[in-house]
Amino acid sequence: MFLERNPRFVSRLTRETLALIMAGGRGGRLSSLTDWRTKPAIPFGGKFRLIDFPLSNCINSGIRRVGILTQYKAHSLIQHVQRGWGFLRGEFGEFVELIPAQQRMDKPLWYSGTADAVYQNIDIIQAHDPEYVLILAGDHVYKMDYGAMIARHVEADADVTVGCVQVEREQARAFGVMSVEKDGRVTALTEKPADPQPMPGKPDVALVSMGIYVFNRDYLFQVLREDAENFASSRDFGRDVLPVAIDRHHVQAFPFSDPVTGEQAYWRDVGTVDAFYRANQELIQEEPELDLYDDEWPIWTYQAQLPPAKFIHDQDGRRGMAIDSMVSGGNIIAGASVRRSVLFSRVKVQPGAQVTESVILPRVTVSEGCRVHGAVIDEGCRIPPGMVIGEDLELDRQRFHVSAGGVVLVTAEMLGQAVAHVR
Repeated sequence: MFLERNPRFVSRLTRETLALIMAGGRGGRLSSLTDWRTKPAIPFGGKFRLIDFPLSNCINSGIRRVGILTQYKAHSLIQHVQRGWGFLRGEFGEFVELIPAQQRMDKPLWYSGTADAVYQNIDIIQAHDPEYVLILAGDHVYKMDYGAMIARHVEADADVTVGCVQVEREQARAFGVMSVEKDGRVTALTEKPADPQPMPGKPDVALVSMGIYVFNRDYLFQVLREDAENFASSRDFGRDVLPVAIDRHHVQAFPFSDPVTGEQAYWRDVGTVDAFYRANQELIQEEPELDLYDDEWPIWTYQAQLPPAKFIHDQDGRRGMAIDSMVSGGNIIAGASVRRSVLFSRVKVQPGAQVTESVILPRVTVSEGCRVHGAVIDEGCRIPPGMVIGEDLELDRQRFHVSAGGVVLVTAEMLGQAVAHVR
């Protein structure tokens, strides 16, 4: 095998790769969570943001040249990247570069699709002169060594390689569904089909694109220019560029699997309120699929200087405690109980309050006597004393957003409070 013959070649390949993270989308299916922030800036897992996962994968894979393409409400994302990802050394050719949407002389428009976002920045890509361009989504949760994917791309002599995972057919309607030959060559890609094609021998499973692509640089320029000249195109990689490439050139699939077991690796698209809630709740399991305590593949992020979490009062009926939960820095649990929940930083849970099976984003106050169950509470909310959330969904629908799966999403605006600065 290629990797066995050239054990050091992957590091050379990653050094010759420029990663571009698509971080401009709103993520409308996440409802009000993206009213004031772009989807990749959404907090996840108690202390991280979604964009920390592809950024950490790049750093851990040896890719030290990264561009982040922004557009929709990017302030909190830009602030986070500037604070937490400025440790690379420019004099060594390393960088995490923020690339905001710009109105070009010949095209005074915002990005009209993922392919257009890259096309409008061809000059920046040329300036960095990479051999390969790795296109990444900025809003998926997973841990992946991109070096193996780039090596497979080179070994297969492909023009473009697409990362893919297996999902249940019912879920596959939200993705690009792929057909692949035994040698891994992609023969079809259908974006968000109503009736996804199952995998051979697996009638309940479909193979879908992860939105991760490795392109040869010159080939990328070629297909982007061709797409820009096609007035019928929607300027999207999955919907327009890749189907044409499949018909004319060599598109290779890279199944994302655990390198040790060969089984399907952990990957989550947290594109809905229900998916976001489930992915956070999975983390509090005794042995979650996503190991955030893995020293060999750490997830890096901005570390705010906060005091430790504090639990106060030890009286019957007024005991500060958290059970089967993740609790972050700056939290104060005062005579209240937290069970099976994820609490981000600077959360205060006041006496007599109960929080169960919920996701509480930063700088939330849960006041005295509140009961919060099965909810996502957005950043900066102040839950009034005695309020009950998640026990009467009909009442909750009148005040908040209730997802298809019964998760209650609460924002400051829904509470009639001034929107806090989203950080």
